[in-house]
Amino acid sequence: MSKDLKKEAVQLRMDGKTYTEIRNQLGGVSKGTLSYWFKDVVLTEGYSQKLKENNLLALNKARICAVEARKVIRLNEIKSIHRENIHLVEDLKGTSAGKIALAMLYLGEGMKNRKNGAMMLGNSDPITISLFTHLLRSVYEIDESKFRCTLQCRADQDIKGLENFWSNVTKIPLSQFYKAQVDPRTVGKPSKKPDYKGVCRIDYFSAKIFAELLEIPQILYKGL
Repeated sequence: MSKDLKKEAVQLRMDGKTYTEIRNQLGGVSKGTLSYWFKDVVLTEGYSQKLKENNLLALNKARICAVEARKVIRLNEIKSIHRENIHLVEDLKGTSAGKIALAMLYLGEGMKNRKNGAMMLGNSDPITISLFTHLLRSVYEIDESKFRCTLQCRADQDIKGLENFWSNVTKIPLSQFYKAQVDPRTVGKPSKKPDYKGVCRIDYFSAKIFAELLEIPQILYKGL
């Protein structure tokens, strides 16, 4: 290595440049060589502070790059999972698979001990509510007039706007919505989650379907 190259590297170091910046500028001199060249370099207080700032910037940049890299990896994983499972959509269109999926969903999220034999499932997740109403309509011959919907929300939320939102999700007309239930504990307390749409509760009046959805998990459990 030439003396001129060493002199230039030392000057860059005294200017507060990091090892990476110096290596990039000088064509990839090894870190070991730079460490040897810089062993007697004494940085002034100003340059030392600048070096610390540069190192911090480099560290933050590396962290940002690492986060972005993890996002890309995760996105690719999701795409792979999607490709491997997209066939399930067609499988679910079959009555048997759809009925099992509906029963499992109701087992996890639905009310089990209703005396009037009506189903009730409430959730704040539009996907869960949409899956429930879609599967119910797909598996059984549904009387749409037997649906009822209730919004449970916070005091500072736009009730009409939320009811329109859930009506679009459930395909249940607003005329079949019960009066919204506002949580009295939230009065005077602003919502901290702007995307929160409240809880949508679906009622469907059919003792037979209700009994069947409760019995299917028992049949599956005993048959395994």
